[in-house]
Amino acid sequence: MKPIITVEHLSKYYEISHQKRGVDTFVESATMFGKGLIERFRHPFSLNRAHVDLEEFHALEDVSFEIEPGDRVGIIGRNGAGKSTLLKLLSRITEPTRGRIIMRGRAASLLEVGTGFHPELNGRENIYLNGAILGMKRAEVKAKFDEIVAFSGVEKFLDTPVKRYSSGMYVRLAFAVAAHLDPEILLIDEVLAVGDSEFQKKCIAKMNDISRSEGRTILFISHNTSAIQSLCKTGILLKAGKLAAAGKINDVLDLYQKN
Repeated sequence: MKPIITVEHLSKYYEISHQKRGVDTFVESATMFGKGLIERFRHPFSLNRAHVDLEEFHALEDVSFEIEPGDRVGIIGRNGAGKSTLLKLLSRITEPTRGRIIMRGRAASLLEVGTGFHPELNGRENIYLNGAILGMKRAEVKAKFDEIVAFSGVEKFLDTPVKRYSSGMYVRLAFAVAAHLDPEILLIDEVLAVGDSEFQKKCIAKMNDISRSEGRTILFISHNTSAIQSLCKTGILLKAGKLAAAGKINDVLDLYQKN
């Protein structure tokens, strides 16, 4: 059986700007002003490069791994290690600088509060919108509708525009949609931490259930090591944008906690 996700030499670079040091003389000041004026005429909507230094930041660097169908993978690492960047690349939110991703299945993502929701639409309309984004027919969404609403616990506000939802309500509805609309791959970022502890346990139990009974593949980012340990079989450790380790979850967690 082929891996459901193959990542080959994946890299993502960003340009970040720094203000240049101040000028010391009138000649330096006049020269910088002239360069800035020329740059502004050439690129009217860009940064004034005469006054900034650009640095290339490597958010991910040459990352490769494979994930098997039905696997539950915890992606761990310190803040800034590249975890969220990796999930955004897997979700096609942004494109890699180098390398490639092969995904053999439909993916649903829960990366940030409100991702994939239209704020002016109500909860009911956003459920159908998310289903359409995932490529599902209206009849398929309708068959799952009652389960989604029951799991989310937002029945009372179903016909309220989601822009009026609290962050917890957003997450409850978004997770319910992602978990019930039958994607082969579920990508979950730290966003579940917004919910209360009881809802987090409910989400972990649901992810365990759909992985074991339905063979779904789950990639889960969290700083909650007990949640990672209870859900995931394997782990990927990122460090400064590079793959530091991959393997059994307990081995990867031990390495993470030692560094």
